[in-house]
Amino acid sequence: MRAITVQDREAGVSGLTLTELPHPHAAENDVIVRVHAAGFTPGELTWPGTWTDRAGRDRTPSVPGHELSGVVTELGYGTTGLSVGQRVFGLADWARNGSLAEYTAVEARNLAPLPADIDHVTAAALPISGLTAWQGLFDHGRLTTGQTVLIHGAAGSVGSLAVQLAREAGAYIIGTGREAGRKTALDLGAHAYVDLGSERLEDIGEVDLVLDVIGGDVLDRSAALVRPGGTLVTVAQPVTVRPADGRAIFFVVEPDRARLADLAARVRTARLTPLLGPTYPLPEAPTAFTDRTPGKTIIRVTDEDDEAPQPR
Repeated sequence: MRAITVQDREAGVSGLTLTELPHPHAAENDVIVRVHAAGFTPGELTWPGTWTDRAGRDRTPSVPGHELSGVVTELGYGTTGLSVGQRVFGLADWARNGSLAEYTAVEARNLAPLPADIDHVTAAALPISGLTAWQGLFDHGRLTTGQTVLIHGAAGSVGSLAVQLAREAGAYIIGTGREAGRKTALDLGAHAYVDLGSERLEDIGEVDLVLDVIGGDVLDRSAALVRPGGTLVTVAQPVTVRPADGRAIFFVVEPDRARLADLAARVRTARLTPLLGPTYPLPEAPTAFTDRTPGKTIIRVTDEDDEAPQPR
């Protein structure tokens, strides 16, 4: 099968190459997915799991990408809850070969059924961004109706979904980012927007929750905005400056089949819309890693109209 692989930790994006790899093996409780569309995180070439397995052993050449949508072609021993030929979407494991390949092995519990009326490109944009937004706002941030939430990067892949989810929850939403993202954030439901390049973050006042995907100085300065009893949540880096009287949480998104199904249901009823950027064919994935076009960049791996499971 064809796959994008990376071998040299120092080479970065320039080390991504299109390679022929053996068909993956379905371990216990795995499924093999014929990948139709895949998502990636530009910074994942710096993640330890890209280079080593769970035991810390080198696993290069490794396949990056962790979001996928496709069709189940094979079940591993003991696998339940999914069937061959079923459309699915979800997350590939952080420390195993990922989704930028024609086939990938995924733990069945990391996948959810994909309704027939959601296309694979849209589905591949949901897992990391959608689960991060939900877990940050509600599982860790405990956002409730009437609270004020500050969402950094409100026009980005995670932030745009967080704005829509927070709006539906009845929160007052302040978005931040570059000036170019203002209209997008406001159109999605933010009540106010701060341009981090020209406006003072400190003028926002107190908020109940900060959801951060930027890190650095923005994260540090945000701690002072959290009102007593509030929460600072980030996926960017461990927190070094904490709120004076509140919680600070750094987390890594976790797979959640039930929540993925809920996100898909929201997409079907137009209550949630991922912001899609360009799509690239698999051989052009290295170029996609350097694309900074707004919206979630997706790799189209397999023609979407071909749903039938394929032989090895």
